[in-house]
Amino acid sequence: MRRAPALSMQTEKPSPRIRCAASFAACTLAFLLFATLPARAQRAPVAPPGDTLPTPGPLAHLSPRLSHRALAKAIKLVADWQLARLPQQAQYDWTWAALYTGFLAVPQQVAGERYEQAIMHVSERLDWQPGPRVMHADDQAIGQTYLDLYLLHPDHKMIEPMMARLNQEMATPDPTDPKRPLWWWCDALFMAPPIYADMYAATGDTKYLDFMNRQWEITTNLLYDPAKHLYFRDASYLDKHENNGEPLFWSRGNGWVMAGIARVLERLPANSPLRPKYIALLREMAAEMLSIQGTDGLWRPGLLDPGAYPLPEVSGSAFITYALAYGVNEGILDRAAYWPAVQKAWAGLLTHVYAEGRLGSIQPVGAAPGAYTETSSYVYGVGAYLLAGSEIYRGVK
Repeated sequence: MRRAPALSMQTEKPSPRIRCAASFAACTLAFLLFATLPARAQRAPVAPPGDTLPTPGPLAHLSPRLSHRALAKAIKLVADWQLARLPQQAQYDWTWAALYTGFLAVPQQVAGERYEQAIMHVSERLDWQPGPRVMHADDQAIGQTYLDLYLLHPDHKMIEPMMARLNQEMATPDPTDPKRPLWWWCDALFMAPPIYADMYAATGDTKYLDFMNRQWEITTNLLYDPAKHLYFRDASYLDKHENNGEPLFWSRGNGWVMAGIARVLERLPANSPLRPKYIALLREMAAEMLSIQGTDGLWRPGLLDPGAYPLPEVSGSAFITYALAYGVNEGILDRAAYWPAVQKAWAGLLTHVYAEGRLGSIQPVGAAPGAYTETSSYVYGVGAYLLAGSEIYRGVK
């Protein structure tokens, strides 16, 4: 669903239609509208992004076979269950934004058009607005939804508020605290950079890629461990360790990073000078994930001390699976080495789908490994599952 063609880096000037959307007058007007109108998105109460049942129900026992039919059944069961539980009040929060991203990834052959229409309705009710905080990736994550829809059905109103937000952010001086840069926590690399890459795809203006790349480097220089090929959650975790003495690397945070890399690469043209850097990073992280994949195909909350955690963490595992499948599909990762890992991971994810479509073993909102049960289900984990299943579906011949 997301696969609109990326622009060539040689296309320095966007079309007249895009130039109109990106004009100074349009951006100024959009900013003024955002600043002065009481957008419903900014007043909406945040709906609970998930819950935990006291006892588990029967499992779905879905087939792990990688065929279009089996994959479609597994995707639809979970997607339809979650779609029926969308709150009446449209949500812009990052937790829900990750879910909307997953819905929009579902191929139309798997009833993707139905999900697209539902998320279009959500976006219209949000007035295409980001959240209220200018310098915070949590309130920009919804932009991936708007940009995905815009690239499918171009209409200036879909991107003007987000364009104004990004332009405002780019015009604001960087934070001066070296331990709290703009994207100071690793999961922000899924929430914000793909929006800048999307905006480049929509406008052809390379300033969005330049800003994205510079901020990504700042975050990576602070949080990426070049020896372990993993990201610390934030600077407060640089000196924290697991009980076995290994550094503490959170699976969900690293899964979000890998998914962010995939979604940025999806928008970078083939001749972009930025591609080698992000390809190399995805390969490094993928190799590490391959070496620590669990026997059940999944990853534990703390990546380097799996024995300390009784359950796999489905949201992080699903994001990792999505990134691995994307890497194989794009020829970035060797199919012989990585497709079996994708198959194993998908089979593992299916063991946490309940008969009614509930997806379990998802850690609640947090910043590090925490407590949860088999029945814990949260919307961002469903979004990750839909991304993974849809990308695997694309790779099945």
